[in-house]
Amino acid sequence: MPTKTRPIQRALLSVSDKTGLVPFARKLAANGIALVSTGGTRAALAAAGLPVMDISELTGFPEMMDGRVKTLHPKVHGGLLAMRGNPEHEASLLAHAIQPIDLVVVNLYPFRETVARGADYETTIENIDIGGPAMIRSGAKNHDAVCVVVDPRDYDALLAELDSHNGETRFIFRKALAAKAYGHTAAYDRAVSTWFAGATADGPQLAPENPEGIELRYGENPHQSAKLVLDPASPRIGVASARQVQGKALSYNNLNDADAAFECVAEFDAKRTAAIAIIKHANPCGVAEAGSLVDAYRAALACDPVSAFGGIVASNRTLDAEAAKAITEIFTEVIIAPDATDETIALIGAKKNLRLLLTGGLPDPRAAGFVSRTIAGGSLVQSRDNAVVDDMALKVVTNRAPNEAEMADLRFAYRVVKHVKSNAIVYAKNGATVGIGAGQMSRVDSARIAAWKAAEAARALGSEKPLTVGSVAASDAFFPFADGLEALVAAGVTAVIQPGGSMRDPEVIEAANKAGLAMVFTGTRHFRH
Repeated sequence: MPTKTRPIQRALLSVSDKTGLVPFARKLAANGIALVSTGGTRAALAAAGLPVMDISELTGFPEMMDGRVKTLHPKVHGGLLAMRGNPEHEASLLAHAIQPIDLVVVNLYPFRETVARGADYETTIENIDIGGPAMIRSGAKNHDAVCVVVDPRDYDALLAELDSHNGETRFIFRKALAAKAYGHTAAYDRAVSTWFAGATADGPQLAPENPEGIELRYGENPHQSAKLVLDPASPRIGVASARQVQGKALSYNNLNDADAAFECVAEFDAKRTAAIAIIKHANPCGVAEAGSLVDAYRAALACDPVSAFGGIVASNRTLDAEAAKAITEIFTEVIIAPDATDETIALIGAKKNLRLLLTGGLPDPRAAGFVSRTIAGGSLVQSRDNAVVDDMALKVVTNRAPNEAEMADLRFAYRVVKHVKSNAIVYAKNGATVGIGAGQMSRVDSARIAAWKAAEAARALGSEKPLTVGSVAASDAFFPFADGLEALVAAGVTAVIQPGGSMRDPEVIEAANKAGLAMVFTGTRHFRH
């Protein structure tokens, strides 16, 4: 990476916001820096008595078309883009009498302000800057040699840099300016594209190939705006790239929940088993695997039929008509699957508001990637949780080891608990969830809530015996005290899977042994906040 300091010998200034311009330019001139400028900026500098070359004198070409064309010229962009010390570039500069430009000071036409004051269409169009963003991007690309200043508040920082380094700037300083410059042009383009989206709302509906985002009706709540921002570089199959076969427009919550459902069901290898995940408010309320999709759906629904109403259903296989018919027996917002049969599409088509999304495949749960979340003043970015229970070295820590059926259910439950908000507890039996506790401040409360919901589901099925009796349980994180495990024992579990790693692991293991439970540690936590 370059580290060289660079002098500034020639500066090009072209600004709409002239705050602090004259004092700044005066100090540049005092440092022996030649000034080149355009239009109103040049007039302001000349009126202050500063020596300044008009851009037309530099290019040898007059401004034209009401100022639309003035800086779009090889003598401007050649001076900005030429790589210093590159023999070929230096020869081109010499052959075409192009003078290097070491500093570009540009802020853009006041597009946002023009829109805000309610200007007419033609006036708004005239305030879309073309030459300014081009100069900013040229200079920022060549930040090895060129400084780009887009914010008057950074004038003092540049002058201080020159004072501290004998009239030169460091690479790290130019790089920081370049990063800000690209952010500036990106925000400007976003403002323009957002205005166009409103200005063309009554025009033809084009394909939503918009990296700045597809407008949604609203966010989590009606007073919040929202967009779906596509990542064309992302290789992951999923909701963002899905084909909507039918149904009304998707909302922010629909997309968020559909993503949660599809990522959860993708934990289950479609070649091995059929699987269904039912999601409500980004949490699973029922997940099951079985020999067929319809059997998996019915088992998933039995876990919490009340919460499933108005939920999102995800399938890990091509959706068949039998499963689709069962799903449409209750109100469902969205169905998402890798594909669907023609019969299924026709059947779902009778429900005009039900959305059907087809993705063409499943996302790989082991795939690397990043997830981000904004916080006040910045963002948190982390690698995605791509740990899969099949890859973990499970360690039996109790006197009794799980039997084959328990181990299968433990693996199943750990696949699901990864997708439940923390603190998370999942009860499972025979390849289906029978109780889910999510998002509690206390792990004991999650265990108790999941058991209570399982008892309610059992009563809905006409049984007084809680579904958790004879089940296994998964915890997304360790038990800090034995009381969490004791809540599972009270619910009737026979085996437990958890990460381990607590200072009180011996106490928890002792409680498991006392109750005759089998328990395994995964060594991998699955917090999901």
